[in-house]
Amino acid sequence: MSESNGNGELDIRNIRAAALKYNTNQDQAPVVVAAGSGYIANRIIEIADECGVTVYHDDSAATLLSKLNLGREIPPELYQMVVDIYVSVMSASDSLKETL
Repeated sequence: MSESNGNGELDIRNIRAAALKYNTNQDQAPVVVAAGSGYIANRIIEIADECGVTVYHDDSAATLLSKLNLGREIPPELYQMVVDIYVSVMSASDSLKETL
């Protein structure tokens, strides 16, 4: 999700990130609550890590989701992509539970 700048340091200019929230009592679909590139994307990832939120790395998904308006539900065309992310995150979570 990031590239080296040649000095061994990460170049965050090309990073994109998006954060989703889904409230089953309120929303029809997940809502984009944070999105951005560069420094903003890096902060989204840092905050998620600090809060123990699983970060799923997919440049294509991050690019698509980061282009959506904040506070809006994701469009139906992206439902399958988000389901695939959710399934992957849940599978990883189950695998971690088994090793504990």
